[in-house]
Amino acid sequence: MPLRIVLACLLLTTFAPAQEMHHHMPGDGDVGEVRFDTSCSPHVADRFNHSVALLHSFQYEAARAAFAEVSSHDPGCAMAQWGIAMSHYHGLWNNGDMNAGRSAWQKAEETATANKQTTAREKAYIDAIGEIYREDSKDKYAHAQAFEKKMAELQAAYPNDTEAAIFHALTLDITAPKTDKTYANQQKCAEILEPIFAKLPMHPGVAHYLIHCYDNPALAEKGLNAARAYATIAPASAHANHMPSHIFTRVGSWEESINSNKESAQRAADDEARSHTGEARDQRLHALDYLEYAYLQSGQVGRAKSVLEQMNSLPPVHGLTLTGDYAMAAIPARYAIELGKWDEASALQVRTDAVPWAQAITWMAIGIGSARSGNLVRASEAERVLASLRDKARPMNEYWSKQIEVQRREVAAWIQEKNGKPTDAIANMRDVAALEESMDKDSVTPGAITPAREMLAELFALEKQPQEAQAEYEAVLKVAPNRFNALYGAATSAEAAGIGSAAGQYFKQLTEVALGNERPELVTARKKLSPQAQTGGRP
Repeated sequence: MPLRIVLACLLLTTFAPAQEMHHHMPGDGDVGEVRFDTSCSPHVADRFNHSVALLHSFQYEAARAAFAEVSSHDPGCAMAQWGIAMSHYHGLWNNGDMNAGRSAWQKAEETATANKQTTAREKAYIDAIGEIYREDSKDKYAHAQAFEKKMAELQAAYPNDTEAAIFHALTLDITAPKTDKTYANQQKCAEILEPIFAKLPMHPGVAHYLIHCYDNPALAEKGLNAARAYATIAPASAHANHMPSHIFTRVGSWEESINSNKESAQRAADDEARSHTGEARDQRLHALDYLEYAYLQSGQVGRAKSVLEQMNSLPPVHGLTLTGDYAMAAIPARYAIELGKWDEASALQVRTDAVPWAQAITWMAIGIGSARSGNLVRASEAERVLASLRDKARPMNEYWSKQIEVQRREVAAWIQEKNGKPTDAIANMRDVAALEESMDKDSVTPGAITPAREMLAELFALEKQPQEAQAEYEAVLKVAPNRFNALYGAATSAEAAGIGSAAGQYFKQLTEVALGNERPELVTARKKLSPQAQTGGRP
């Protein structure tokens, strides 16, 4: 057992009050170090700090139970109700219980008013989260922006309150527009957190939110320090073990992503035994989706198939959100589409109880698989359903509606290609790639099932335009390093264009990031790099 854990246990044993609150509490374990000063009774301070640590790692169910325990021991602690209200606000996941959160916020306000010990600073925290739960004509994004503004004011008013700064940084990421490719909010977030990370290296929220703010193609390399630290800061947290893979995926570090998500999936599976919501299963499926992606990019087909089989073997649970729904649709779609199993993709079954944008993933795979296997009737059906899902999603979430439109037009392009209209297909896919790249990915996914620009490159390759294909594959690799199919496509396109040096470079890179002999492309790459191939077979 690490020394600091032993010392923490000894301290708890020595100083814990008679009404011990660390016995059989959900979320106990090593979740990092937080100090959040409050006016609440001193005997709940340790548990309150532990609750906030859980909150910082988005272990919402466990955090909620821990804050409720604080409240039961100190009913006058308004900040315990603030914590419960915060545990219902899932700003990056967009799946919280707004009614329960509003009730907790109202109780926090009532408690703060009744307890004269509640400080102005604490009331500012309660007022800030109230922006999320106020009932008016504003949409969720406007409420999130108001929350960010209040947290900025709180940080300014209490410059020595690191928790105010840390939570403000999170709100900057929550409100970052998906179409802002300057990543202005994310850079402000990092500017707040990096100095705190140097001072508080064991704080879970700092490392966690740095990863989120660096989770984009422009900044990902800067997130590696936080990514490699977070799981050691909060090893008991399933989400803390998973989150580093957001950065590992962005930089194409597949082995690190695999290790991260294997541990996360196991932690989440253990959490399911005491979970009363779908949160633990959501976390487990989320980790499995990232794991599937990493296995496929590293050429480990058998292990990718085992992830799919594991997902299919799980008993159903109540309370799945988009996080779980997305993974359940994405994992089989990834497996079939990435490996070119067109008939298998065409035969996928749609979960009609999922949100429209999760259903759309399956219909996209059905449409592409059907078009590429020659079943144009089924492909056309998929395109029509995707149009309907796009329209259904529009009033619910404009971002996901546009994502579905990307998927619909991808299917349409492959139908055009199969109908003997390659010029139209290429023009359509070029526009689709521009639309997809005008938006950053959602944090729920490691990436598109297949980037539209990668499909554009493949269309060029099919039309014997290798130089154009190579350029598009290289564009994919700039924002999605070490993607298996993009590396192989760049290599074969360069070879077809007579650019041997570039072909060799990409074949070599593929053999360095992928393992084994399960994918024939990898076998081919190794043969191309053999001494015999380099000399044309001459000794």
